[in-house]
Amino acid sequence: MTAAHLSEITTPHGATLALRDWPLPEGALPHALVLIVHGLGEHSGRYETVAQQLNGWGFAVRSFDLCGHGLSSGAPGSLPDENRLLDDLATVIDRSRAAVAPGLPIVLLGHSLGGLIAARFVSLKLRAVEGLVLSSPALDPGLNAFQKLLLATLPKIAPNLRVGNGLDASYLSHDPAVVAAYRADPLVHDRICARLALFIATAGAQTCALARHWAVPTLLIYAGQDRLVSPKGSRAFAAQAPASVLTSQCFEDLYHEIFNELDPTPVFGALQQWLAQRYGNTVGA
Repeated sequence: MTAAHLSEITTPHGATLALRDWPLPEGALPHALVLIVHGLGEHSGRYETVAQQLNGWGFAVRSFDLCGHGLSSGAPGSLPDENRLLDDLATVIDRSRAAVAPGLPIVLLGHSLGGLIAARFVSLKLRAVEGLVLSSPALDPGLNAFQKLLLATLPKIAPNLRVGNGLDASYLSHDPAVVAAYRADPLVHDRICARLALFIATAGAQTCALARHWAVPTLLIYAGQDRLVSPKGSRAFAAQAPASVLTSQCFEDLYHEIFNELDPTPVFGALQQWLAQRYGNTVGA
């Protein structure tokens, strides 16, 4: 197994983003570069298992810590401006294009908040990517009436105010070891600012409104028992996006982190099958 290589880049905003790369062995030609976008409060290092699996199928993997997360700059849970998440993803894609062989496909894999960011990014056509994988995307955060009322006012008067994100880690996975590791991880935090909360509250509906015009090949895989984001968002997106570009599968009995469940084999199987269809039957051979 190839160990992750840590580095950092400076964005046009003057911030630093921590990068993790899982390259293939020297001389191996990857099918594509998979760029992972992580979820709220976590960091790219939690995707070691996913990256190693992708490496085994012949894919180079890169991820980065979102601003205000992990080893990247910014106070935990902060968001300096409303477009920063999309701007940073564009910067990482641009730097990645410059670093890989010309013509190598780039596939975004976004989980939870990362899925929302990736889907919004694709919906706005900010950069070209050759594929998109959405894992339990936060297309519908499942807000209650009180939370909606707060978001109608708080971002206007205190956009940088950071509070607890309300995430209950016990519903990440049915695997107690995953939950314990998450709670013990020093790079995991529970902060969220009002500006970031507003992005989460609004970007999903904005993205779903454009789903019927979807043109990027997309795999949507999500948890039927998700209690951290509402599966309704994924179902709404799947109902609107063209079947010619979207492959969708709900794993009815799983919690939010579908790659970290007690038996993630069916989830990885769906991912491998989709990649094989896109990149040839050599994937995973």
